Amino acid sequence: MPHSSEPKFVFTDSQAIPWLDSKVASGVQVKNLGKANGRAIQLVRFAPGAVFPFHEHTGPEFIFLLEGEAFQHGQRLTAGWAGVAEQGTVDDQFHSVAGCLFLLCYSV
Repeated sequence: MPHSSEPKFVFTDSQAIPWLDSKVASGVQVKNLGKANGRAIQLVRFAPGAVFPFHEHTGPEFIFLLEGEAFQHGQRLTAGWAGVAEQGTVDDQFHSVAGCLFLLCYSV
């Protein structure tokens, strides 16, 4: 039997997790997929026209667009695009005109 202080694996079936409304942005929903070692991973869905408010990245942030399109720091991202924001960068008006779905990894 493994000791409780040993590193572990955690597996998540994203289809079994309900969508939760964002606490800071209308039209944005998330599925929390897991946390470990100060990082978290989410599936994020933006409705058409959704805007995420101004925020500073307290650690690195990684996104990967799965569907639709989003705009980050003036760059249009479509399915297959990845975005990396270093610690200290600022997002102002991250938004999606048509709606999108992306994977997000960030510091907690």
